[in-house]
Amino acid sequence: MIEIKTLNAAEPGFRERLDELLAWDTVSDEAIQARVREILDAVRRRGDAAVVEYTNRFDRLQAASMKDLEISPARLQAALGEIGESRRQALEQAAERVRRYHERQRQASWSYTEPDGTLLGQQVTPLDRVGLYVPGGKAAYPSSVIMNAVPARVAGVPELIMVVPTPEGAVDPLVLAAAAIAGVDRVFAIGGAQAVAALAYGTETVPAVDKIVGPGNIYVATAKGMVYGTVGIDMIAGPSEILVICDGETDPDWIAMDLFSQAEHDEDAQSILVSPDGAFIEAVRASISRLLPEMERAEIIRRSLARRAAFIQVRDLDEAAEVANHIAPEHLELSVADPQALAARIRHAGAIFMGRYTAEAIGDYIAGPNHVLPTSRTARFSSPLGVYDFQKRSSLIMCSPASARTLGATASVLARSEGLTAHARSAEYRLGGED
Repeated sequence: MIEIKTLNAAEPGFRERLDELLAWDTVSDEAIQARVREILDAVRRRGDAAVVEYTNRFDRLQAASMKDLEISPARLQAALGEIGESRRQALEQAAERVRRYHERQRQASWSYTEPDGTLLGQQVTPLDRVGLYVPGGKAAYPSSVIMNAVPARVAGVPELIMVVPTPEGAVDPLVLAAAAIAGVDRVFAIGGAQAVAALAYGTETVPAVDKIVGPGNIYVATAKGMVYGTVGIDMIAGPSEILVICDGETDPDWIAMDLFSQAEHDEDAQSILVSPDGAFIEAVRASISRLLPEMERAEIIRRSLARRAAFIQVRDLDEAAEVANHIAPEHLELSVADPQALAARIRHAGAIFMGRYTAEAIGDYIAGPNHVLPTSRTARFSSPLGVYDFQKRSSLIMCSPASARTLGATASVLARSEGLTAHARSAEYRLGGED
């Protein structure tokens, strides 16, 4: 029997215990920061040579130059034939559904003209070049390729550069096939902080990008944080999370497996069940004990549940919603009779899965919305990755001679109030413009 923490919202000290459970420090220690800073500096100074050196060392390769580390378009196309028809169709279907969903997010430029002739608006343009970091090594995530690349393409980004580590030369053909399907332009077999540095600063071979997206280990996350400002980044992601709210009427085996679905990612993942039904919580506990031995990643799940999982008993679904809003989970399942009504009370969640038949795993692969979601309670102020992350907006302002006089006079008053005389005179020069 796994000892999973059990909390009751009615007990004194509940919020403090909950916050202790949720606490996650995404900041790397000083040793990691120093190491990453050294790698970033080396790549910035020595370019390709440093990337090859670190890649050979960390991934146990023997590349002579960056030419050995670039994966050709022909290799990507060949991978499509290696993965089997069923997997190719699954990837293509996923990419198409993700594309259709994200096309609704695309923003267009707009403007309007005021009665005095002033034109105001917003010009929306895509980023020029984006870097996609795809994890390699312990696990391969072709779904991550699709979720990062397809929205960028929908946004109109003309060039996508992908990096993926290949320890000892191992690369999953599914990842390469996903890159081909998603329309990635160039792929490099590099990873870690050196890959982030190459994308951020550019080398003789790897072009510098405007934004880096995609998950990675603590070295990748630390590097992304350090290069932010030189380039944009999507987020600093923490461990995977799932919060399930259940009214007690769903099959407890289903809920146990939903909790497993995040716990199997790694030992730091967090799975939480919230329910007003204490007997149901115990039924799920029994399902976990019975089903766990069947799982291929049983030991990882066991450690994850023992370290960071929790059962939380609440008074009713209203209180469940309050708890969920405090947690602000990455994934939120509403396994209740009227999920849409409950969803209306949710203010903070990365993705909301409504109803007993909607497994979180559907969102990971095929539903259409992005699976790159805010973690570690950042759903309080951030959103899923989307087309808007690959577009930028420029304000449009054009004065007519008439509006230059009226707006300029007001601007002059405000500028002189701030002591900025050049600002004021710049506006005043135009006060006598011809109609």
